[in-house]
Amino acid sequence: MTDPASAASAALDFRPGSAAAEAALAEAAARAVEQRWAERLASRDASLWSDDPTVQAAIAARLGWLDAPATFAERTIALEAFGEGTREAGFTAAVLGGMGGSSLAPDVLASVFGAIPDWLPVRVLDSTDPAAVAAAVDDLDPLRTLFIVSTKSGTTAETLALQADAWARIDRARHERHARIGSPGELMVAITDPEPSLRAIPHHDELREVFLNPPDVGGRYSALTYVGLVPGSLLGIDLDALLARAMVMLADCADPDPARNPGLALGLAIGTLAREGRDKLTFVADPEIVIFGAWAEQLLAESTGKHGVGIVPVDREPLAAPEAYGGDRVFVRLALDGSAGPATGTGETADRLLERLAAAGHPVIRIALNDPIDLGAEFVRWEVATAFAGAVLGIDPFDQPNVEESKRSARAVLADLGRAAAPGSEPLARGDGLTVYGDTALRLSAGSPDVAGELRRHLARLRPTGYAALQAYIAPSDGRTAALTRLRVLLRDRTRRATTVGYGPRFLHSTGQLHKGGAPIGWFLQLTADHPADRPIPGQPYTFGQLIDAQAAGDMQALEAHDLPILRVHLGPDPDAGLAALERVLDAALATA
Repeated sequence: MTDPASAASAALDFRPGSAAAEAALAEAAARAVEQRWAERLASRDASLWSDDPTVQAAIAARLGWLDAPATFAERTIALEAFGEGTREAGFTAAVLGGMGGSSLAPDVLASVFGAIPDWLPVRVLDSTDPAAVAAAVDDLDPLRTLFIVSTKSGTTAETLALQADAWARIDRARHERHARIGSPGELMVAITDPEPSLRAIPHHDELREVFLNPPDVGGRYSALTYVGLVPGSLLGIDLDALLARAMVMLADCADPDPARNPGLALGLAIGTLAREGRDKLTFVADPEIVIFGAWAEQLLAESTGKHGVGIVPVDREPLAAPEAYGGDRVFVRLALDGSAGPATGTGETADRLLERLAAAGHPVIRIALNDPIDLGAEFVRWEVATAFAGAVLGIDPFDQPNVEESKRSARAVLADLGRAAAPGSEPLARGDGLTVYGDTALRLSAGSPDVAGELRRHLARLRPTGYAALQAYIAPSDGRTAALTRLRVLLRDRTRRATTVGYGPRFLHSTGQLHKGGAPIGWFLQLTADHPADRPIPGQPYTFGQLIDAQAAGDMQALEAHDLPILRVHLGPDPDAGLAALERVLDAALATA
């Protein structure tokens, strides 16, 4: 393993793409030096983002992430003891139930480091689809599985539903087997904030252990707190090395010179290029670390997507030749030493394609990691960069003013279960096993008799510099991800628009803020399905299937309230067959659009 001092500030190679971009970046760098941006971040000076005293006070209460690497470096002995003690207690697996900032960093660590021999596998469950819940937990022994309740607020509806399901499964198993367990809480731990968050978690006083995070760390900036480190301890990760990388990077990010400051250099680049119209930040990552893009996606989307501006992160869109792209892209290559590189499907390597993209005038940023443990440094680099990008864009990167909109709408839908059908519940068209529903603009205009025609009408609403977002409210699987990738490639290649894919409700806690609060350039295709094997939520009058359907309906309402174009395609009882049918119909619609 490489030395922390040499590994933390992993190389950043940046090609601006044009003389105009280079001039804009030079101007931004000069302003950052003159206005002492690096020193002001290090000193927690909230005036870097706002002149409003109220906003400054709120920002000051969200800067604890700058202290997290040093703070938690003093707690690694206790964390590692917790991980070892869990194995010794007979646990053979762990499931973390969380959403957004509470689940994405653990997912990165579990995906990258989850094969360490003799340590616990950690599954991350951040879906309310009943099939997804079943796939995550039903093959595990509930009496030998540690369930982690991860929620900053203590009130996250999805997380508490997953906890209720786990509690009931443990309770049922202990009675069936006459296990000597006093309470299901003995097989649960929680990661949350102090009161009142802790008190809001059901059975909080019965849990095996509770890890209280510093309350001044926002969820999406919490990777190097208990949120990431508790599951990291179960996985057997060298937490000292992870945090050492982070601390070296943080020290380097205090340098006033952007040429020597990895976080400032990146933040100025992505913020300035977004302001100049290149707002689609496209990740090209080696397969061993490709999951990092999902974490960065949330950080960037939720931090910068507000007040009509924002950086649109594009994660896992396959790389193509220059002619597939418009002039709104920036490419970020995340390379891990020793990797064979990402597949492209074009016959060319990703690095060769990026050379061609750079030659065609697209900005390309290259970041090299020597070892997976360098992700500790990358968490910090991107947190710092996002904070500086917010300063460039003139927004507060620590709030999320639009996140509650879909949640309120979903609660209203759940409250109306069993009542008369809502306006807009009549389909626009049916065919090929698919049923499509439209927003008000589609319903009130001249329709088409078939699904392909409705897709063509919807495609006509793609904005010239917009992006196409596929929102899949279905259980994730490798096959479905591959099908969604084919759909996004069809859209990208035929329209030259950037594409994003998110599984719901997970993306509501990730890109949902950007969708409603960012530039009004999104085009949305929502995918839903039936639930042949639904699952009750203990203690609730609705099921997991009804919950995810309400979340889809609530999100559709919230997007329509922002005058954003959205079409829902219902895939029927078999999402895999529905996705295959949709691919055929979309191909036909694009051919004549």
